[in-house]
Amino acid sequence: MNKAERTRRFIIEQSASIINRKGMAGTSMSDIMEATKLAKGGIYGNFESKDEICVESFLYLTATLADQLNRAVLRGKTAREKFLNLLDAYKEIKNTDGGCPIMNFGVEADDTHPGMKENVKKAIRSAQKRFFDIISNGIANNEISVTVNPKNFSIKVFAMIEGAILCRRVLESDEQMWIIMEAIRLEFDSYLL
Repeated sequence: MNKAERTRRFIIEQSASIINRKGMAGTSMSDIMEATKLAKGGIYGNFESKDEICVESFLYLTATLADQLNRAVLRGKTAREKFLNLLDAYKEIKNTDGGCPIMNFGVEADDTHPGMKENVKKAIRSAQKRFFDIISNGIANNEISVTVNPKNFSIKVFAMIEGAILCRRVLESDEQMWIIMEAIRLEFDSYLL
């Protein structure tokens, strides 16, 4: 990695949590300059616009999150272990500065930033596919009943988890997260063979 690439990476790493927390519109160039200790010219020498920094920050945050979730899945051997490890990893999203980037950027980009909205769509589909793959492979390995629809279950689980993350952040309590996770686990266990 050359110096320019390291500088870009540094700017993204220092800006990502601020943008995730304050939002794309709410984050100023001054915020980015303060976080990086770089002058405006140093930032614009590496990025064409604040929008580009926002997009790169989202991609960085979601790649980091995906890596955490994928590592959790890989620690399991059975479909049940993989699924429960994934649920446990989602419980830890509260440790991500600013909360879930998919939710944060998705809400803001919905009507205002079509390019970002496409990135968020990809991240949602990727998150749902992670659940889908566990269910589908579990069915193929005779661990999970064929009565479960992997696509529908994956969409439902992802939406429930994102809703629980929102409730946890706004209510400042884990109670609803634990209720949702237990409901998901119980339903998943009902499909096990």
